[in-house]
Amino acid sequence: MTTTILDTGLDTGLLATDRVDGQAGGSGVADAGTSPATYDAMRHAMVASQLRTNAVNDQRVVAAMARVPREQFMPADVRSIAYRDTAIPLGGGRYANLPMATGRLLTEAYLTATDRVLLIGAATGYTAAVLSEIVGSVVAVESDPALLAVARTALAGVGNVELVEGPMAEGHPGRAPYDVLIVDGAIDSVPDALIAQVRTDGRVAAGIAERGLTRLASGRKTDGGFALVAFVDVECVTLPGFETPKPFKF
Repeated sequence: MTTTILDTGLDTGLLATDRVDGQAGGSGVADAGTSPATYDAMRHAMVASQLRTNAVNDQRVVAAMARVPREQFMPADVRSIAYRDTAIPLGGGRYANLPMATGRLLTEAYLTATDRVLLIGAATGYTAAVLSEIVGSVVAVESDPALLAVARTALAGVGNVELVEGPMAEGHPGRAPYDVLIVDGAIDSVPDALIAQVRTDGRVAAGIAERGLTRLASGRKTDGGFALVAFVDVECVTLPGFETPKPFKF
C-alpha cells in the first residue's frame, strides 16, 4: 500500500529542510566531564527553545522530555551535543531524531495513559524512555543489534518497555493490536504490515520522506481505510529498510 498523504493543515511556519540520509551536520564533540547540572541546563534549554516554540504543546510530552536524560542514550563522544537541534550520529550510519521532530510526533499521536504503543525505530532507546513516562506500555522495534544493546542497558529497570530486535518494517505482530503506531523517523510509506497491527480507530504518527524532503504526518485507522495528514515539513532522520523499489526506466 502506498501511504496517502494529504497536505490539509500542513504547518509551513516551521523550518523545512532537506531530508537527512545519514548525513548529520557536524562531528561528534567529546564529553569532557560535562557535569549533571550542565546537562540539566541543556535539557531545560531544549524544552524552552526547541519544544515550546515549535508546537510541542502536550504538557505530558514536554514534562517527559524534560525528565529523561537524553545524553544517557548517546555515544560518549556526542553526549555533549545531545540537546542540539540536529540529528545526532549513533554509529553504523544511524542518527537520533531531532528533539523537536520526536516531540511533534508524540504530540500529534494524542497519547493516553492506557495506550499500548508500537514504536518503530527504537535506536538507542530515548524515545521509548520518553513514551514509558506517558503511556501504559511500549513495544519498541529496532533492526540494528548494536543500537539495541545500548537501549537495553539504558532502559534496564524500565518495566513497561519491551525491546524487539527485527526488521522494522514488520513491526511486532505478536503483541498486536496496538492503540498507537509511532515511526520515529522518515520512511517512504507506512507498510501494510504495520497498519494491520493497529486497532480500528488507532492513531498513527510517522515521518514521511517524499521528493527529497521529510515531513511529519498523522492519522487514524478506520473501518474504511487509512490515510495520513501531513502537518509540518521538518528535518527528520530517515530509517533503513523501508525503501520503495524504483521503477526501471528504459
